[in-house]
Amino acid sequence: MKIAIGNDHAGTDYKFAIVKYLEDQGITVENHGTDSFDSVDYPDFVHPVAKAVEENNVDWGILICGSANGVAMTANKYQKVRAGLCWTKEIVELIRQHNNANIICIPARFTAIPQAVEMVKTFLATEFEGGRHQRRVDKIACS
Repeated sequence: MKIAIGNDHAGTDYKFAIVKYLEDQGITVENHGTDSFDSVDYPDFVHPVAKAVEENNVDWGILICGSANGVAMTANKYQKVRAGLCWTKEIVELIRQHNNANIICIPARFTAIPQAVEMVKTFLATEFEGGRHQRRVDKIACS
């Protein structure tokens, strides 16, 4: 399994913890985020992750910023990306089960690091239900 991760300055600690967890599981991680706490522009780190997901160069994407709204908005500009903003494991389950999300967006200012790692675990473990949800997912992209 291969995952692309991106973050701005608000998500640096979160990324380090998530990458450690993923690598401990034997998962390959492409780091497209900043390793610094200096202010940066989140779209610069979202585009490589979203592009990697859209082109099937990775299995999943993870994006982290302060509210996760900016990273979600940016990622969802890509036609084959379904990025979901999550702050609980229950929401994570729903974005996978019902929306077949391929990128999880984590709000660093509204979650704790252990919670974020648990959300990533849930994201990777939850299957898309298909069925009636597939019909809806097929209607998401604009083209």
